Amino acid sequence: MTNVHSTAEVDDDVELGAGTVVWHYCQIRRGARIGEDCRIGRGVFIDASVRIGHRVKIQNFVSVYQGVTLEDGVFVGPQVTFTNDLSPRAVTPDLAPKDAHDWILTQTLVRQGASIGANSTIVCGTILGRWCLVGAGSVVTRDVPDHALVVGSPARRIGWVCATGNRHESQEEASACRSCTQERLVDRERES
Repeated sequence: MTNVHSTAEVDDDVELGAGTVVWHYCQIRRGARIGEDCRIGRGVFIDASVRIGHRVKIQNFVSVYQGVTLEDGVFVGPQVTFTNDLSPRAVTPDLAPKDAHDWILTQTLVRQGASIGANSTIVCGTILGRWCLVGAGSVVTRDVPDHALVVGSPARRIGWVCATGNRHESQEEASACRSCTQERLVDRERES
């Protein structure tokens, strides 16, 4: 069962997975597909045809524009903005208003388990790798490798992180973190 706050605007043909919660003043446009057990925070805008996986958490006032795909387990911090046009203009060269046929949609992919810190901007045409971590306030202008820790404007890699966010010396250590494996096993034992 989904829970959509009465102030949210959700178009009729939007798919919301079981257990997904949509909070105050959100707008979700036609054709968007959102998986199970997602949390969509206050004031989030999800554009037409956006694809969002399962167990994704999108914090308050995020804009997820058309052409963006968020895989399972992605975290998007407050006020993150995704772009979808590499050459944005309000008008054509003859100053006529642009319409949907006057621009080129550029895709963005955020892979499984990636986390994006508050107030970051993700420039379209990029891929954020599995379990990467984008520091708060960063501007991502190029692809981010799996497990990379990136910060700044433009974002640059300053380290590697594992699935639980522990910092490591190399990508290999981060992707095969023994500590994380042990932590996950302990968590599963507690759940039993």
